[in-house]
Amino acid sequence: MKTFISLFFLTFLLITTAQAKQLSFTKQAQDNNYSLNYQWLDYYNVRQSIRFNLTKPALFERFRILKPYQSEFAQKTILRAIKKQLRQQPLIGARVIFKQQQGKTVIKVEGQDEEKVAAAYQKIKLVEQEVTKKYFKKNYYQRFTTPDQQTGIKVAHVNIALDSVADFKVLKPIILDKVSIENVRKVTDFVLSFVQSIPYSTLESRLTSSGAGFNPPAKLLWENQGDCDSKMTLTATILRALMPRIDMAMIYIDQHAFIGIAIPAEANEISIEYQGVNYLLAEPTGPALYKLGTLAPESELAINQERYVVEEFHSDGSY
Repeated sequence: MKTFISLFFLTFLLITTAQAKQLSFTKQAQDNNYSLNYQWLDYYNVRQSIRFNLTKPALFERFRILKPYQSEFAQKTILRAIKKQLRQQPLIGARVIFKQQQGKTVIKVEGQDEEKVAAAYQKIKLVEQEVTKKYFKKNYYQRFTTPDQQTGIKVAHVNIALDSVADFKVLKPIILDKVSIENVRKVTDFVLSFVQSIPYSTLESRLTSSGAGFNPPAKLLWENQGDCDSKMTLTATILRALMPRIDMAMIYIDQHAFIGIAIPAEANEISIEYQGVNYLLAEPTGPALYKLGTLAPESELAINQERYVVEEFHSDGSY
């Protein structure tokens, strides 16, 4: 009987949750900008609208290098950087040999002094770590471990958001004028309903797609669609532009993502504690309209079962 009641309650939630509805979306060139105009229905079925400009560099140049991670291409690029650095800083008392074994390049070191050979291997390891870190940072990649402890490479969503904030500062006076009061909850719910109303595209597996299908914030708005990782990043970007001093977090579960905001939860709202900070959770994806502090049933279940990964998106006070 208890199982039946739970299933009935879940079905009831799915049926009664308000669905986002974008009424219109237009874009128009204006000198070096594009004017983007949106209309949608919010949680209360009230018509909302927003119009703002984004520069053409923000739309078309900011993340032009962003591409899905390709292991073979990455390793070749990293290897070239290792060779270049070793030419600039030759090893002492050792000779480096690059060999092909089973389709992969293996680095070997030869020398008469075992200590110098060992030191050379250590030096090469440090060089590899350094150039790999630079390559990942430049191309917005990061290593990622899922709640099920599977590892892979995904887009560095926090870094994308950080580097997008400057382009979205134009929204601050517009949104605060719309909401009419600088209230964290009201501002967040306005932003959530806006992003939830943007058409959704299915999330590819983070580990197998390596970023395929991800849209950075400005591109998401331009194309008027995005998967949950893209919408999460857009929401975090806008909220950071609006509220520069509030700490946030990006929350990942299997095939889904949402955000956390470091403000107190009220009765029946869903929050988590991570590294001593309490985050009130929010669903940016849509099409269901969830207010701040409420999650989709599958998201709430993952939180209750502690099957999630947290990435901090804290303010550094520079905005």
